[in-house]
Amino acid sequence: MKINISGLMSLINEYDRKINTLSFNVKREVYDVSTQELDGTVNVIEKNKEDFTRDLREFEDAVSKLTRLKTILYEKNNSYHLSDGRTIQSAIVDNCNLRRLENIYTSILDCRSSKTRCSEVNNSYFQCKDINYDALEIRDKLDTIKEKIQATDLEISKLNSEMFEIDL
Repeated sequence: MKINISGLMSLINEYDRKINTLSFNVKREVYDVSTQELDGTVNVIEKNKEDFTRDLREFEDAVSKLTRLKTILYEKNNSYHLSDGRTIQSAIVDNCNLRRLENIYTSILDCRSSKTRCSEVNNSYFQCKDINYDALEIRDKLDTIKEKIQATDLEISKLNSEMFEIDL
């Protein structure tokens, strides 16, 4: 089957959803439900053994295929290199960490200096909170990080479109 990394990731997501559904079904079908009268008469309400066996087998097959697909993805992410020499996998990790920096810088830039009036029984004063960083420096760092993330994401998406052959 001919596929690219983007298609492979979509296939992985599809198997993830299938596994989640089958997992729910297997847990639900683990019991056969019946009632037993005092005289010993048994009335079967739900017989789930066949469904359980089928869904468990499908679940095991799906997990096996998902493992193979994720292994292929991992291998491909480590075999394709960006122009700076990093593998896709290392670039993804770098971008995750850069996004953490981006989030904290954005959060810091949302902070404002403030002055709050406080009154006590025989005392009134202002509590002042002043930002203690250079907002322009943080803004420049944020812009640089955004550019790095965008450039890396663009390069990764180009590599993700390369086709290769897999066996299911």
